[in-house]
Amino acid sequence: MSDLDAEVQTASEYGGDGPPVDEKPYKIVFEANACFGAGKCAEVSDTWEMDITTGMAKPDTYYIDESDLEHNVAAADACPAKKGDGCIHVVDRRTDEEVAPDPHGDGTLSVDW
Repeated sequence: MSDLDAEVQTASEYGGDGPPVDEKPYKIVFEANACFGAGKCAEVSDTWEMDITTGMAKPDTYYIDESDLEHNVAAADACPAKKGDGCIHVVDRRTDEEVAPDPHGDGTLSVDW
């Protein structure tokens, strides 16, 4: 393994370990620096709420299970930030693939920071 390979961080590594994967197999990666407060995520997902002090959205958790997957995928798909790619990413921790928004179509993480 080269030094460059050692520096590559996988999607599931962003933000720490979290709860056991079998309990919460999905992770939300949020690019807060790209959020401009459109609120589309909060309209479609109970996980997201608008923070009145900052005017931006924030999730109440970064780790979710199957019961919360559909509305968080909807939040990621609805986010208009980053010229349409969104700043909310839902990652399958078991496969390290981006479930949503997946603008590249290949499961790679579309984080831009």
